[in-house]
Amino acid sequence: MKVLVTGGAGFIGSHIVDHLIAAGASVAVVDNLSTGREANLNPQARFYNVDLTDPALREILARERPEAVVHEAAQASVGVSVARPEADAETNIQGTLNLLEAARLVGVRKVVYASSAAVYGEPAYLPVDEVHPVAPLSPYGVSKYTPELYLAAYRQLYGLDYVALRYANVYGPRQDALGEGGVIAVFAERLSRGEHLEVFGDGAQTRDFIHVEDVARANLKALESGSALICNVSTGEPTSINDLVRLLAAVTGGDPAVSYQPAREGDIRHSRLDNLRARRYLDWTPIRELREGLEETLRFYAQNTLE
Repeated sequence: MKVLVTGGAGFIGSHIVDHLIAAGASVAVVDNLSTGREANLNPQARFYNVDLTDPALREILARERPEAVVHEAAQASVGVSVARPEADAETNIQGTLNLLEAARLVGVRKVVYASSAAVYGEPAYLPVDEVHPVAPLSPYGVSKYTPELYLAAYRQLYGLDYVALRYANVYGPRQDALGEGGVIAVFAERLSRGEHLEVFGDGAQTRDFIHVEDVARANLKALESGSALICNVSTGEPTSINDLVRLLAAVTGGDPAVSYQPAREGDIRHSRLDNLRARRYLDWTPIRELREGLEETLRFYAQNTLE
């Protein structure tokens, strides 16, 4: 299978590329390296340093003629989306439209799209399933949901099939702890430097942490299964930030210093996503245990200093 992966030099995208190549796929990567890293690129993938909004994207798809597209590239910072919503929309909405136009013109069969739990906003109930109301709290959440509507329209108009995967809190090796890095990446980076951990609020807030390898496997499953499908990619298990700190202490055999800071405005209290639809329609299930994933992530940060 020929697959084009946008954001294939990024955290999640590079793991997807590795899995595709290991499965025998022919892979092209499009990434502008704004947050992706050349070190993440699989040497067997063909690489194009191009922005999603660049008209040259259509020439690349015409040259590559992929059967499917995995769309991971995005502006992923909630803070940036609040400060510069127009830039957020340009990448996440206009960039996706540019990609969809290129895809339909060359006859791409399917798009697998990286959506986000951010589309749900404050949960009305737990676990959050895919019929939960969509009520994003930030421009980022809006810009991740809007492409889902375009995907549905392009399928209706042009027969371009899709699966949209709404990710929970993804963690693992290669995640950048800078900026809007996930809490596990931030904690792992601080531990690698011998620094104290900062917890915002009382630490009782919960998140649904899913390992990047499980996310990569879900993307490969979605290339082969599911049609006009939206599904959560998650463990369905809640972990409090305090429990995360205790687990990190157990893994490291240390007792990290923790400082508690005021809760951040806009942070939701609890998040947990139902993954039954992915299990049923993608024949996928998460297999990586949190402790094992933390050990692997800590090893990565101990061996790599992300600049």
